[in-house]
Amino acid sequence: MGRLQNKVALVVGASSGIGRETAKLFAAEGAKVVIGARREDELARLVAEIRAAGGEAVSLAGDVRSEDYAKALVATAVEAYGRLDIAFNNAGTLGEAGPSTGVSAEGFSDAVAINLTGSFLGAKHQIAQMLKNGGGSVIFTSTFVGYSSSFPGVAAYAASKSGLIGLTQTLAAEFGPSNIRVNAILPGAVDTDMYREMNDNPEKTAFITQLHALKRVAKPEELARSVLYFASDDSSFVSGTASLIDGGLSINRT
Repeated sequence: MGRLQNKVALVVGASSGIGRETAKLFAAEGAKVVIGARREDELARLVAEIRAAGGEAVSLAGDVRSEDYAKALVATAVEAYGRLDIAFNNAGTLGEAGPSTGVSAEGFSDAVAINLTGSFLGAKHQIAQMLKNGGGSVIFTSTFVGYSSSFPGVAAYAASKSGLIGLTQTLAAEFGPSNIRVNAILPGAVDTDMYREMNDNPEKTAFITQLHALKRVAKPEELARSVLYFASDDSSFVSGTASLIDGGLSINRT
């Protein structure tokens, strides 16, 4: 029996990176998985991969900035599998970067809309369904930058991801009496498409790597295992936590 046997899990932002690996791991651990992201073709490939490995999965493409999409994802889980037990809100963007005096209002708002508002809208409807089931687990992807940011040029990203930590704590307090746990992971650098786009030369990659106490960046599957911990009964007494999973980056800034 897997750790998520007989559970139904929703993974938002599943088309690549941490979300993709988490969806695969959830399915391997016995969960029936609903996956969401903007790229329909990538979702279809992931569903096929999960099914080929013996798992169960369905997908729905859409934009996390839309509350209708948040509702539709939950409805898809209920229609396909009858309930919702776990939700991993992982969709995110770096947003408009650069000196804060040059960041546009639209660029700032878009990062907040995807990283923070989209996660709130998702959790709003996920929790409403979990209340009908008698409990559940909600996980957000924040970042170490949201915990302790001294990196210049990422104001929108830092503000939106910091907001996720406050959201995590508020929802955990509000819905803990209903047996709903809410936690967040705070990664450091992870070897994803977004990371490679941001760090497009060897010098920059080496600099980022050396910031970590472990002197390497994470693989997406390492973060997926941390998400599995918060999704499973292994963390049955853990809620309201914003957990640094950053290879020692936040303590090794020199």
